[in-house]
Amino acid sequence: MENLLFHCSTNHSLLSPVSFLDQAANAYGDKVSIVYGTVSFSWRQTHQRCLKLASALTQLGISSAYTVTSRNLGQ
Repeated sequence: MENLLFHCSTNHSLLSPVSFLDQAANAYGDKVSIVYGTVSFSWRQTHQRCLKLASALTQLGISSAYTVTSRNLGQ
């Protein structure tokens, strides 16, 4: 079955986390991406929040050479 579909730019592209969020925000903008208790975010909101976080990290001098981790502290 795999051999029936050849790879081209229409049906095959490599996704990074950033390009995935870009595509998801464009394709599913108002659909729910995250639910945490009573709080939910759309793909568009998730994309915007990620861009804001990336901007804040850049302003702090943190670049792609760094590894950033996060802990869920409940809210």
